[in-house]
Amino acid sequence: MAKIDVCCRNCNSIKTVKAGKNQLKSSPSGAQRYRCLDCGKYFQLEYKALGRLPKIKERIIDMCSNSSGIRDTARVLKVSTKTVINTIKKACRLLKCNWNLLMNISSVVVMPLMLELDE
Repeated sequence: MAKIDVCCRNCNSIKTVKAGKNQLKSSPSGAQRYRCLDCGKYFQLEYKALGRLPKIKERIIDMCSNSSGIRDTARVLKVSTKTVINTIKKACRLLKCNWNLLMNISSVVVMPLMLELDE
């Protein structure tokens, strides 16, 4: 049996372990999930749904910050509007948490980032 080294998508560490399978309707065997021992994140090597790809989530945030509408973003990236809205909401929650942490550090000068939902 051959051993495959799997790198973490988040921190590029090779300290990963298998962490179960995602049950998919399209494939009965499911997709193998991995967990990084360094950062603790879970990930898959390949995703079936486009909305789950990290690149797509980054593009959703970029398009939102450049004043693209929700339906416009969903049509261009070929994902659902619900995926776009959920990704934006999650990014805003993370931004708010990080903003509170940065405000506690007095030596850091922070410029605010505004995200706007228009639909």
